[in-house]
Amino acid sequence: MNVLNVLTNLPLVRWMMHHPRLAAWIVLSLGMVILLVIEARDVGLLPTQWLAIIAATVLVAGACVWIISWEDQDEDQDEAEAEAQPPKS
Repeated sequence: MNVLNVLTNLPLVRWMMHHPRLAAWIVLSLGMVILLVIEARDVGLLPTQWLAIIAATVLVAGACVWIISWEDQDEDQDEAEAEAQPPKS
């Protein structure tokens, strides 16, 4: 049995394949928040400050994924324009 077939049959992997930007946002957010907590654990932030900085980190991760998706949209538009134009002889 092919390992790739087994992985693509997992519900989480199927969901991630159907929602790649949301999945990227979640994974990037988790990574950034984990790094934030590791690096700022000894700073002495108050709980509300932790909440605010974690929320800001999640929003920054979302902005990063959104900006990266601009390139995907540009490639899709370029492909659509190339298909719409007749081939040159």
